[in-house]
Amino acid sequence: MNKVIVSGRLVADPIVRSASGDLKVANFRIAVDRPVKKGAEKVADFFDCVAWRQTAEFVEKYFFKGKPILIEGRLQSRNWVDKNEQKRVSIEINVDNVEFCGGDKKPEAPADIPQVDPGQFAELGGGDNDLPWKMDDPALDALPL
Repeated sequence: MNKVIVSGRLVADPIVRSASGDLKVANFRIAVDRPVKKGAEKVADFFDCVAWRQTAEFVEKYFFKGKPILIEGRLQSRNWVDKNEQKRVSIEINVDNVEFCGGDKKPEAPADIPQVDPGQFAELGGGDNDLPWKMDDPALDALPL
């Protein structure tokens, strides 16, 4: 079984490119704090991640440098030769799912969703007088909850 679940913060803004036309790919790096004993110096591990298609679009739209992120995916190794003709191996997380996490209260609304001013709505007056029943009506007590 090859499954990884990691929670951390983005080290930089994701780099999103189009591959083969409209197929999107997002590359990003996350820092994951290691658990440490009280008073010990913090240590982090850094993981390269790659997300494809809708997951890449989601990462591009909602995540940026410093933002907490939870990812689920699998480890993947790539063999390659560098410019000095040295054989190299890189390990990255191929991301299947992405979730919001961490201290953020809520994700920021996308720019394409209009923000509504609460002052645009009229107050519904009248209180209990507008209801089709009386609040002290014994028939309300018989209703199942």
